[in-house]
Amino acid sequence: MKKIKMTIQGLVVMTAFLVLSSCNPNSSQQVQQEASQMSGPEVTKAVCVLHPTEGNQVYGTVTFTKADSGIHVVAEVHGLTEGKHGFHIHEYGDCTAADGTSAGGHFNPEGVNHGGPNAAVRHVGDLGNITANADGNATLDMTDNMLSFTGKHSIIGRGIIVHAGEDDLTSQPTGNAGGRVACGVIGIAEEK
Repeated sequence: MKKIKMTIQGLVVMTAFLVLSSCNPNSSQQVQQEASQMSGPEVTKAVCVLHPTEGNQVYGTVTFTKADSGIHVVAEVHGLTEGKHGFHIHEYGDCTAADGTSAGGHFNPEGVNHGGPNAAVRHVGDLGNITANADGNATLDMTDNMLSFTGKHSIIGRGIIVHAGEDDLTSQPTGNAGGRVACGVIGIAEEK
């Protein structure tokens, strides 16, 4: 009986809303504005803190900032072996597995083949490689027009994985980059 009563109450409220909104031609616009305000401010910056997976000592930070031509990505990673390391956005923001596998595969909302960051066809999460110097430090500074903070290509809440080896940019499905040496979750950051 309660379900029926709640449904009837819901119908009464909805009917009242529709009657009142039909009296005011601007009500639809007001509802849209209120919904927009409820969703919060526009995201313009995000950050990921990288932590080592079990048996590794890789750590760092990655920042993502909205730019006119896409998302500006800046990374500083430490504790790597010298050389190139695959650097990807992964499907899940879950670093609970000791080896980082809980982050899932590359972020690939379009269901296409793996490729390099400049390839015509690639996963949204394919950011290529970062190159560590003899001291194990690597930096990256790039702008990517496939990344977004909203919609189907939103990277918010996704994971970042740094791999043990080089991404060859062609092998399917992940570029043969080896194990996962660091994992982090992309979260909304305060614009400063």
